[in-house]
Amino acid sequence: MRADEHHASGSSSRLLDAVVSVVAVAMSLYHMYVAGFGPPQAMIFRGTHLLFALTLVFLLFPLVRRGALGWRAFDALLLVLSWGFVLHIFLNFEYYTNRIIYIDDLTVADQFFAVVAVLIVLEATRRVIGWALPVTAIAFLVYAAVFTQVKMPVLMEQLYLSTEGIFGSTLGVSASYVMLFVIFGAFMERSGTGQLFMDFAMSITGSSAGGPGKVAVVSSSLFGTVSGSAVANVMVDGPITIPLMKRTGFRPPFAAAVEAVASTGGQLMPPVMGAAAFVMAEFLAVPYAQVALWAAIPALLYYGAVFFAVHFESKRYGLAGVPKAELPRFLTVMAQRGHLFTPILIVLAGLMLGYSAPLAALVAALACVPVALLRSTTRGGISWRSVLGALQDGARNTLAVAMACACAGIVIGCVTITGLGITFTQVVIALAQDSLVLALLLTAVAGIVLGMGMPTTPAYIVMVALLVPAVIKLGAVTPAAHMFALYFAILSAITPPVALAVFAAAGLAKADIWSTGWAAMRAGAPAYIVPFMFIYEPALLTIGDWRVTLFATLSALVGVVLLSAGLFGYLLRPASMWQRALLVAAAVLLIKPGWTTDLAGAGLAMVVIVAQLVSERHATQRARAS
Repeated sequence: MRADEHHASGSSSRLLDAVVSVVAVAMSLYHMYVAGFGPPQAMIFRGTHLLFALTLVFLLFPLVRRGALGWRAFDALLLVLSWGFVLHIFLNFEYYTNRIIYIDDLTVADQFFAVVAVLIVLEATRRVIGWALPVTAIAFLVYAAVFTQVKMPVLMEQLYLSTEGIFGSTLGVSASYVMLFVIFGAFMERSGTGQLFMDFAMSITGSSAGGPGKVAVVSSSLFGTVSGSAVANVMVDGPITIPLMKRTGFRPPFAAAVEAVASTGGQLMPPVMGAAAFVMAEFLAVPYAQVALWAAIPALLYYGAVFFAVHFESKRYGLAGVPKAELPRFLTVMAQRGHLFTPILIVLAGLMLGYSAPLAALVAALACVPVALLRSTTRGGISWRSVLGALQDGARNTLAVAMACACAGIVIGCVTITGLGITFTQVVIALAQDSLVLALLLTAVAGIVLGMGMPTTPAYIVMVALLVPAVIKLGAVTPAAHMFALYFAILSAITPPVALAVFAAAGLAKADIWSTGWAAMRAGAPAYIVPFMFIYEPALLTIGDWRVTLFATLSALVGVVLLSAGLFGYLLRPASMWQRALLVAAAVLLIKPGWTTDLAGAGLAMVVIVAQLVSERHATQRARAS
């Protein structure tokens, strides 16, 4: 490359960076303003959100890296068309507000921009998250256009000029909720909260058996409440926890598995869950705080299972923790950095007091930098650049969710206009032969398969459109059915053959992907059972009497611990095969709701405990005699 070409390339790169920064900061500031002062009309708000997202996508994700001028011109054309189909609605908004939907004919411009909108959204989504979701949306489009009686102008109107398609409620969730919580997470990260999470986890669990593995569980659960992304969580926590686990004796596949499973659970962890939780709140027309409350006990069961999986594996192989001299002290951590928990407490307080989730997230985000400046121990590195960086990160990190929600809107629009949801419900019920268990198994498999190729949010949305109605019709409580779909969409991140969190963690651990995948399934095995538990015992979602909830929670928690013990071959001491079989049987009985099964499970567990205590006593006596 000649010097003048190199100079020109560098100049254009700097100009592009500057434009991206300005657009990203403007996007974050716009959504913060809306959270504080209220949104405009839904179509305007969602359209503006999509316009910001599309602009950044075509600037940040060119069709060809280092492409020739022709390819850059093609990206510029797509960007112009993106502005065109959104501004077409904005400039004719009064006309679209007053026209009679599905009755008044579409103009030629309407039809042109409807086709453009669908194609642009599909291409932008492909660039950000890959082919799986766009291909799914294309399949639904083909079904609606070719195999049903829906006329093409009606389908265009549904997808483009209504709030049932691209500009539907799913995009509204991205604009209203997800954007603010992603900005909040960016401010938390820039203010040094990630280091607090790590030091906090190290101080309370680092010295126990398998301490680094438990650190991964605790820190990933804390960071996951902010990030909402399994892979992002792995990439932040993993570089610290995985080498630490390997250093203290963990096998690389298991070290990677622990980090992957712990990071995946962050999407289930209140108070700030993954993006799909906000979509659930929108679908069920309940406050987000209600969804967080439903998720609290299942999240406890999930992380309890992973924590004890690490504990039993460590005990079985004699893995020690990190020497106390090398660990931060809890009181020192809290004294120096504990105040950085304040923004999370603000979110909790805001939700409990009944304020909207976006407003709570806005106030918490605005509090992050002032809180970090309170003490000299957290003041270093905080400047106006930190604020700009957080605003840019907030916009960039929203792109995948925004495009997924817009593309999922195409799927929802096709399902709604064709009545496919009702047809699919009938098919599922017929396949399940009126059996709730079979319907749940079909839903679980579908959730894992869908989640393998697309993010949690669109996978959950597709399941709600096609499978959840059948589960509800067969007797499941509505919140439990939705939470069931959410769980299995999330668990795909640790389920081979396509397990994105496992891939990320295995890469950090330099471990075999398949070995890591099976280790992750074993470590997270109880998590695959938890969704069935709250379907049959809604008290685990805090639905019903609190005493029933308390008893069901204790029973289920003991059950998942015993299941981990049986799978990993250790309870009080190494377990023989018959003891492991009894522990698994006891776990299944305790997990199943009902007094009879709980008593039977407790009885089997006591048999193993007594046998292990006797064995331990005999081993001690033999050691003394020798």
